[in-house]
Amino acid sequence: MTDWAFLLLPWETQWWLIALFALTAWCYARGLVRRRRWRDAPAALAFGIGLSSMYVVMQTGVDYYAQYMFFIHRIQHLILHHLGPFLIALSMPSAVLAAGAPGWLRRLGALIVASPPIRLLYRILQQPFIAGFLFVGLIFYWLTPSIHFDAMLSARLYWLMNLSMAVDGLLFWWFMLDPRPPGATPVTRSIGLRVLVLWAVMVPQIALGAWIYLNPDVIFDVYAVCGRAWPVSPLLDQQLGGLVTWIPAAMMSVISTLILIRFLFNHERRQTASGAAPLSATS
Repeated sequence: MTDWAFLLLPWETQWWLIALFALTAWCYARGLVRRRRWRDAPAALAFGIGLSSMYVVMQTGVDYYAQYMFFIHRIQHLILHHLGPFLIALSMPSAVLAAGAPGWLRRLGALIVASPPIRLLYRILQQPFIAGFLFVGLIFYWLTPSIHFDAMLSARLYWLMNLSMAVDGLLFWWFMLDPRPPGATPVTRSIGLRVLVLWAVMVPQIALGAWIYLNPDVIFDVYAVCGRAWPVSPLLDQQLGGLVTWIPAAMMSVISTLILIRFLFNHERRQTASGAAPLSATS
């Protein structure tokens, strides 16, 4: 098998996951064709990059390297938990997906969304404190050395780890990057509160990344058991992983804050244009 074929093909094929990605991409592309709006192009680019990046780190040879190099594993989780869901949420894909989904899928989605237990669970998970706690808590949980050791040696735990990061990332960034004004839905919070949550989750991520980077001992020895894919020293591998946990993850909070400030300005302009009282950041 050539290097390119190895990188493009799944390391551990999960047909249900491939089908899910394919169905999502097909519905979105179909929705774009049906809507035929040029203004959808920037959002489509963000959605495509976000969805593709999540597929790449889960169902290509990149997943192999993530299992044998700690810093690649951290890049994998950065994409699954931060970058990919961030871009998907930023693209606001609901209308396009609905336009492209077949009737049976729209009806199924409507039934799921209308289910009282699902609605209650969603509202609970989108509470600011709970959303922030889960976002940071999952990172700390899966990077607890003993838990990380077990997860990297168990196929079941490994997939549970990756899927939990992806689902939580989608929930968190969907909550954070809602462009509608506060109060538009029961879970659409004020800009100020969302910025507070963003900066609250940034601090422990910086602390965790710095602890991993600055630690003089090898914390995650599971990669010595499995063997590393490349001849990189264990400490350097750990330091690179610490930097990935430390810097890019923290920058996501800064970038999101700037986006939320833009949302606030847009809300203010609309309020001014309609003659209503302007919104405050904490309203």
